[in-house]
Parts: sequence; structure tokens; C-alpha cells
Amino acid sequence: MARHRKPLALLAASLLLSSISTTQAEPGQVDNLKEAFARLRTCWKPPPASQANPDVEITAIVTFRRDGSIFGRPKITYESENATDNDRLLYRIAVMEALQRCTPMPFTETMGGAVAGRPFKVEFRTLKPPHPTEKKAWLTPKTL
Repeated sequence: MARHRKPLALLAASLLLSSISTTQAEPGQVDNLKEAFARLRTCWKPPPASQANPDVEITAIVTFRRDGSIFGRPKITYESENATDNDRLLYRIAVMEALQRCTPMPFTETMGGAVAGRPFKVEFRTLKPPHPTEKKAWLTPKTL
């Protein structure tokens, strides 16, 4: 009888392992750090250039709970030297608004467990649009 228990135990263990499915991220869920930072970038709306210097950079440390909500208070750790007091105020408000727009972050269960309580360093800056390339008629190739 002892002989039959081992194969039976192995069969039971393999069935148990096969029944545990890895959680797939549903559309819109955040499953890795790259997706988390991409989501934060989509929520970022810098102050209008008419109200604040557009060349200001600001960095915040934010910690998330397992459910994607913010744990504690975000902390500003860096602001550009060229920022005026008005710029600092407007950019800090913009950072907090971006975090409000993005939270709770829709983490998968696995991602939520991995990042819970760990600080994220998030850099916010205004991305300058690329300059359009000028077409020069004498440089365009001609097909004969």
C-alpha cells in the first residue's frame, strides 16, 4: 500500500500546481514598473507656460499600497535651481494633481504585492516638442 501513496501524492501535487494559474493582467492594469511609470507620465500635466517656467524639473518620492492607493504623503525631493517660488508652487500642485489622477493605480495582484511599501522616485518635467525638420529642396533625392 505504501507503494501506491507516492504516485498518488505526486499526482495530487501536480494537479494542485496545474490548477494554480498565473494571474494575467487585464487590459488597463499595471503589471510592471515600466507600465507604472508610463501611466504616471500620462497623468502629468505641467502648469501652462504662461503661468510658470516650462523648463522646471521636479522629483517626488511616492509610496503605494497593495491596492494602488498612495501610502503616506508624497515628498518633493528635487526642484530645478532656476525655479522661482511661483514655479515651485505651481509645479508642486501639478505633481499632486497628477498623482490624484493616477491613483489608485490599477496594479495586478502580483504587482501590488511587489511594490507595496516601496518608494518610487518619479521625475516630472515638461517635454519640449521636437523641432520640425526643415526640408531643403536641394537635398531631397530625385528619382529619374
